[in-house]
Amino acid sequence: MDLNRKNMKRLLLLITFGVVLAWVLTHPGQAGGLLSGFFSLLFPFLLGGCLAFLVNVLLRPVERGWRRLWGKRYGPRQDRARRPVCLLVSILIIIGALFALFFVIVPSLRDSVVNFANLLPQRILHLQGWWNQLSTFLADHGAYLPDFSLNGQELQERILTFLEEYGEEFLDTTISTAIGVTSSVVSLIFNLVLGLAFALYLLAQKETLTRQATKVVHAVFSAPWAQRIQEVARMANQAFSNFVAGQLTEAVILGCLCFVGMLLFRLPYAGVISVLVGFTALIPIFGALIGVAIGALLILLVNPIQALWFVIFLVVLQQIEGNVIYPRVVGKSVGLPGIWVLAAVTLGGNAFGLVGMLFAVPLCSVLYALARRWVNGRLKRKGLPE
Repeated sequence: MDLNRKNMKRLLLLITFGVVLAWVLTHPGQAGGLLSGFFSLLFPFLLGGCLAFLVNVLLRPVERGWRRLWGKRYGPRQDRARRPVCLLVSILIIIGALFALFFVIVPSLRDSVVNFANLLPQRILHLQGWWNQLSTFLADHGAYLPDFSLNGQELQERILTFLEEYGEEFLDTTISTAIGVTSSVVSLIFNLVLGLAFALYLLAQKETLTRQATKVVHAVFSAPWAQRIQEVARMANQAFSNFVAGQLTEAVILGCLCFVGMLLFRLPYAGVISVLVGFTALIPIFGALIGVAIGALLILLVNPIQALWFVIFLVVLQQIEGNVIYPRVVGKSVGLPGIWVLAAVTLGGNAFGLVGMLFAVPLCSVLYALARRWVNGRLKRKGLPE
């Protein structure tokens, strides 16, 4: 090998990579600490990038609607106002949707708790009667259950005794926990504010930033490699955008099916729980289980038997959604066969948890498209049909 300038650079990069890899393998704890600290520094900006991408999915149709709104009157003045106005409208739509969801769920939860408190004495009497009947039935067959009795006064005395004995310790633990939670919440709010500011900057200057990134890629890499990188970036952007649109479509379908099913089974809070299930379904495959837990709690405070039927209904519906609806809807939107969507979500969730579920499908879509293009290119060069 000739030791020209190009080969010397390659050799130097190879030696540097070997030294860094050896240090990481011999000092895994320090390497992990450095990586964690580096990620903590970049977290607000990574969060801002994710927020900017999600808002941009809504921003694009809003900007198209802005152009259609003005029609032939669209000119330089409307073009200058397009980005700030449409960005503000997009953010208001998202915030309005979140607040609407919050104000729909909280009153229903409050009403459910009040109903539960009002019906508690009656529920206790029914439970005692059921327990006595079961005890009598089992006693006739040689099995005995302990006596079940619940006295309100005795329960109150036990609670007061517990507070007297462990109240101070519980208070100290609560205060220390509250301090830790408050610190985490303040840090999270700071990261959210910084990330939101960064996201707004990215969205306001996205065309300029795209041109700058293109210049950097062409300056660093050769023309063929720069073209490939741009092509992969376009594919990734399209895949992630289609993935978000597919997730929204799938969430709407699941929420509608949940609403219809709850009406057929005459379950309470059909509207609220269906909205909640649809919202949590934005988490791929397993997100609806969160809606199942909260919905079951709401119904449990009203009617425990109906809560059991609700759980059975939602589990069946979630299995249909996860194995039939989701692979078809989301897989079609990202151009990925349903079997690979299911495999991507399963593997991504097992490897990286919730984050893996969110990013596995669009990432697998990009890899699938690249692999398909490579295979078809090889077949074409060999004169074989694609």
